[in-house]
Amino acid sequence: MHHKHHGMRLGVVLAWSLVATVLFVVIEVLAGLQAHSLALLSDAGHNFTDALALALAALGFYFESRPANEIKTYGYHRAGVLTAFVNALALLALAGFIFRESYFRFRQPEPVHETTMFVIAGLGLILNVVIMWGLHRDQGRDLNVRAAYLHMLGDALGSVGIIIGAGVIRFTGWYVVDPILSVIIGALIVWTAWDVVRDTLNILLEGLPKGMRLETVVDSIREIPGVANVHDLHIWSLGTNTHALSCHVLIADLPPSESEPVLRRINKMLADRFHIHHTTVQFEHAGCALSENGCCIQRGEHRHS
Repeated sequence: MHHKHHGMRLGVVLAWSLVATVLFVVIEVLAGLQAHSLALLSDAGHNFTDALALALAALGFYFESRPANEIKTYGYHRAGVLTAFVNALALLALAGFIFRESYFRFRQPEPVHETTMFVIAGLGLILNVVIMWGLHRDQGRDLNVRAAYLHMLGDALGSVGIIIGAGVIRFTGWYVVDPILSVIIGALIVWTAWDVVRDTLNILLEGLPKGMRLETVVDSIREIPGVANVHDLHIWSLGTNTHALSCHVLIADLPPSESEPVLRRINKMLADRFHIHHTTVQFEHAGCALSENGCCIQRGEHRHS
């Protein structure tokens, strides 16, 4: 019941945040054209990707909540990861466009209306802070929500920069500040995207979950009473917080009734210590015959045989 209520709350936050962001994008584009401000237009582009991030987060949340079936036996955990990856790539493409337009503005600065910049950036800052507050509880649990949260953080920092830049232009008349702000916003966009690209690629390529050490898992399994050795160990992520493991475990020559407690202890340790709940453990009762491309792990090393 708590999980269902939590899901409904997150869905409402994402829906209202998306509507508010789309409306603000329209306002910021109109204001940017009226003020001749590349910084405002760049920020509108960033806000548009914020809207995309929220839409993709909502889509990913919908797919991740769907149960497994006879075709998608693990469910739809990867849907949220994939949408976060696409979203981050869109951010990088936008940053490239902003850098290009900023180059032309550096060569030929144009007058801007700093008052409009100040007001619109102030409204944008308020909007982004409110949305960040709504997403804060979930951004540490779900990579897709985290992508949307980082969008908002980057855009909030961009709004602060525009507010400061508008003040500088008002008191100095340095219109070159406008493309400088655009470059800074572009850099913020790259910064928000890179971490998400790296984490999502690691999951899509079935790399070791972030923050986990293979040797630590191996040693922890070896410490289980009844375990002699472990090899062919593979750990990967199905989604942001859903991990899976498969391995071969060497134990004494025991009947199934006596080896069952060993399996329970292994699964309990993996769930409690590493939050791994999807496990496939194959017991071996004699010297193991390694698979042709298997992963053989000895203490202190990890090699492919």
